Amino acid sequence: MDKFLAVKTLLEVADAGGFSKAAQRLGVATSSVTRLMDSLEASLGTALLTRTPRKVSLTDAGIAYVEQVAKVLDDLAEADESVFDSGASPVGALRISVPSTYSRLRLAPHLAAFLSDNPRVFLDVVVADHFADLALDRIDVAIRIGLVDRDANLIVKKLADNPRYVVASHDYLERNGTPSTPQELGGHECLRFAYGGSYRSHQVWTFLREDAQLRVDIRGHLLSNNLDILLESVIAGRGIALLPEWQVAPEIRAGRLMRMFDDFDANPHQGDAVVYAAYLPNRRHSSKVRAFVQFLEARLHASLEG
Repeated sequence: MDKFLAVKTLLEVADAGGFSKAAQRLGVATSSVTRLMDSLEASLGTALLTRTPRKVSLTDAGIAYVEQVAKVLDDLAEADESVFDSGASPVGALRISVPSTYSRLRLAPHLAAFLSDNPRVFLDVVVADHFADLALDRIDVAIRIGLVDRDANLIVKKLADNPRYVVASHDYLERNGTPSTPQELGGHECLRFAYGGSYRSHQVWTFLREDAQLRVDIRGHLLSNNLDILLESVIAGRGIALLPEWQVAPEIRAGRLMRMFDDFDANPHQGDAVVYAAYLPNRRHSSKVRAFVQFLEARLHASLEG
């Protein structure tokens, strides 16, 4: 018995729910599939499948076995792909993760061009605002916003700066007054992003000008880990927010928001937060990873110049 063929056939039977459907997919006779499953069960000394006139399903032992062998086959496929992908031409599946708002505003407009330039790449985009475990989630490249030293165990590549602006609607400022200095933010309603999953009642924003640094303790009634929620709330006049330039610049140009303290560099914490790509060391020779990172770096740089 060809064990590798038997295992692949078992997965097909489990997915199809029957011998005849699995046989059609594999392009073989139903009797061949049946004999191969009988041989596999005999070699293992246990029943993997429950057979009824209407359906074939996995037993408890079959479920446990399929979970294990599926991982082995996935690892084998990944190993095969890594060999192909070490060449000059990008090929194979590329799984990336990216924060939700950034994916909509900055990544999505460029994906069609990347696929056109790399027709042998299959792109799998995972939109998630948490820091995914690249190994566990099988992520090839993570697009992240923050401090690069957070990913000291990964290979990181800066893609773009990430300046932030303090903004408010004209309506809010007319009703509550316009703060003339960052220190006055302590007396205002501030809409806060939950950086790193922090859900404290207050937050510190850091302001830099030349060599001077100001740390301002701010509070407010809205906290969210979603930038779109904060943007809609600040446009609605609910308070003052510290949001990335790539998100609020169109609203400022359109006159819906006003930028304050433009002579300061503003950050939610100390350090130079940037947009960067992160990937595991074992992806360093991947041509598809290299192609995607270089493509995105060029595109983001061009969009900033434009």
